[in-house]
Formats: sequence, structure tokens, C-alpha cells
Amino acid sequence: MTLADRLRAALDAGRAAAPELLTGDLHALELENAPPATQAAVLVAITDRPEPGVLLTRRTETLRAHAGQVAFPGGRIDPEDPDAVAAALREAREEIDLPPHAVTVVGTVAPYRTGTGYSVTPVIGVVRPDVSLTPSEEEVAAVFEAPLAYVLDPANHVRETAMWQGRERHYIRIDWQGETIWGATAAMLVNLSKQLKW
Repeated sequence: MTLADRLRAALDAGRAAAPELLTGDLHALELENAPPATQAAVLVAITDRPEPGVLLTRRTETLRAHAGQVAFPGGRIDPEDPDAVAAALREAREEIDLPPHAVTVVGTVAPYRTGTGYSVTPVIGVVRPDVSLTPSEEEVAAVFEAPLAYVLDPANHVRETAMWQGRERHYIRIDWQGETIWGATAAMLVNLSKQLKW
């Protein structure tokens, strides 16, 4: 059984179990009063090796939004994108030069609503571990790989609290070899850990 097959089976099992997922950064009352979300997608690229990893990027410090943060490759769904999968693959090509044909798409996870107004659909895909990647100088400072088992392990999901826009917010932080994964990216990994009966 291939890694993609194993992930599909795990995703199906997780959907059948219907775990309670994190839905977003905003509270229910804030969501009621929020404008419609901008649709976006990210690629959760999992490397096909005996101990699979997940590809993550650290954004450049010069970006207007989320500068310096760890994120999945991704962005808004453009009008010419037929769906979230196409958008995630396009963005991965633009950000880290990952060819779409090098990705075996496994499926999607429920969208996550960010406090910055995006509804983000995570797209799970499998890539060869030797695929050549070139970060976009304008958007990506670095690409790194963290072990999938590590980032999905609830023992590594640290709950944090901070004040944001006058409200106390709760978020998840995952630390890996000097990189801090937090906010929406960490929340999507938490959802993945709940939905993948790995």
C-alpha cells in the first residue's frame, strides 16, 4: 500500500469518526458580524519516505501580512482556479517551485477561518522526498521539513494565550528545531491530527 493510499484510508476513517475540529480564530459572535471570508487553500505536502515529513515554509520578513511566520505553501483561490486543489497546487508552484505533476493529491480537510478574513482549505498531497524545490525570493525565506508524526502528536501541541484586537485569544504552538509553527498553520495541523487516524 502506498503512502497516498494509507493517507486516504486514514482520512476516510477520520471523517467517519467525525472528530470535533478547530473551526477558526474567531468566536461565534464575531463570525456572525464578520464579512464574507476570502476563499484560500494551502498544500500540506507530505514527503514519501519511511518516516514521512511535512513541507513548511518560513515567509520573508518583507511581506505585508504574516511576515516571518511558518506556513504551508498557499494563498487565495483566484477566479481562474477551478477549485481549492488547483489553487493549492498553483500556489505551491509559485512559492517553492513544486511542480503540480509531482504531487499525488490525497484529499482535503475542513476549511479553517482565520482572524484575517480567510477561509482556508488544506489540501493533502504526497511528494517524492528528492523533489527539487526553489523558494520564491519575494515570498519564502526558507523551506524545511518536519516529521509528520511529530507535528501531529498532541503532546507537541502547546496551548498559548495572547491578547489580539482587545480580546484574549487562544492558539496552538508547535516548536521544531528552532522553528515556531503557530496560529492557523498549527491549528490546521491539529485538525489533521484529529482527522487522520494515523
